[in-house]
Amino acid sequence: MHDNSESAAVSALNEIESLSAKCLGAGMLGNVLEWYDFGLYGFLAPLIGARFFPSSNPIASLLGAYGGFAIGFAMRPLGGAILGHVGDRLGRRAILVLSVLMMGTATMLIGVLPTYSEVGVWAPVLLIAVRLFQGLSVGGEFTGSVSYLIETAPARWRGLAGSFANIGSELGYILSSALAAATLIALDRHSGHAWIWRLPFLAGGLLACLSWLFLRRLSRVGYEPPRSTRVHHELPLQQAFKQSRRLMVLTMIFTWGYGVLNYLTLVFLPTFASKFGNVNAGTALTINSALQLGALALVPLSGWLTDRFIRRRVLLLAVFALVCLTAVTFFAVAGESPARFGVAQASLIVLLFLVEGAAPAMLAEQFSSRYRISGYSLAFNVGIGFGGGTAPFIATALIAPFGKLAGAGYMVVCALLSFAALYLMSDRSREPLS
Repeated sequence: MHDNSESAAVSALNEIESLSAKCLGAGMLGNVLEWYDFGLYGFLAPLIGARFFPSSNPIASLLGAYGGFAIGFAMRPLGGAILGHVGDRLGRRAILVLSVLMMGTATMLIGVLPTYSEVGVWAPVLLIAVRLFQGLSVGGEFTGSVSYLIETAPARWRGLAGSFANIGSELGYILSSALAAATLIALDRHSGHAWIWRLPFLAGGLLACLSWLFLRRLSRVGYEPPRSTRVHHELPLQQAFKQSRRLMVLTMIFTWGYGVLNYLTLVFLPTFASKFGNVNAGTALTINSALQLGALALVPLSGWLTDRFIRRRVLLLAVFALVCLTAVTFFAVAGESPARFGVAQASLIVLLFLVEGAAPAMLAEQFSSRYRISGYSLAFNVGIGFGGGTAPFIATALIAPFGKLAGAGYMVVCALLSFAALYLMSDRSREPLS
């Protein structure tokens, strides 16, 4: 009996050690860059709106900036289809490297674009063009990295491994939130230095270079399609539509609510508390950054819990039920004071991070390796792109006709959709990858 226990302990230790630090780092790093940029644009939306979409009405200017935010997301499904094909046909490393190079280039371009006062209407045109390019890039990065992570992990640690993609995305958010807060504070103190807002975007180029240097050294690359299938068989996306059409629809619906929860919590709520409440914008972003950093351990903990104690689907259903019950209350108190904003933001971040730990493996496990990135990317990016990407814009637009808590109502409706989609999906957290 003792020998059996010792053997099981050694086996478990060997499995943990086979979670390669290099593989986990590779799956995480690209997402740091991808979500650093997307978060940075959202956090600095008021500044960007004033410089690229000038208007005497601050809400109109903010809508212009959030429109640019949404347009970038609208390109994600196309980017997911293109880069998903690259990942399924040429291998996982190819998609990780290509998406990082594309996003790094686009991030630096935003930092050097001329503003409306310098070139007039060409300024918003150029900004939107860059946002479209960014949308193509981010469309394949997250799903490609999740696929890579779960395919290089031992079967009993797929939830934990998949969560590292969202650890990367949250680190990118935290970094962008912190630099956005520093930028706002610096502009308040040095109002004559209007160029300060460009620095966080230029820093994205450095992140891209560091990520590329790391990714190009990968040797363990996850699923690699046989050379005979790279040309002669039908396209991976065709296979996904033919064999997993219902699953793709359910994934789109689920990720719509997931995206709304994400972007209304991390991007919209700090702006909401400052524009429609009594919380200073820099203070809101500082609290946001600190809370995300403090709660980050919940992401891998959630993934680990679904590997060991609770099914991924059960945990996700419970979280979205809680969102439906509490979102309106959290939005109602968020603007009253910095302390109440902190409580509301912390509560929503806890719920979001539990989703971010469990959802990557839950979704990637649904699809076959032959078309995993193509099917997962298209479905995920339609939901996140049109749901999450438009969420700040829709929440802002709903305020005038329905009142300032309209964004919370929108979050509740979308959380109900996610709950329904999850209920209809299978849980494959204890099954071998197909």
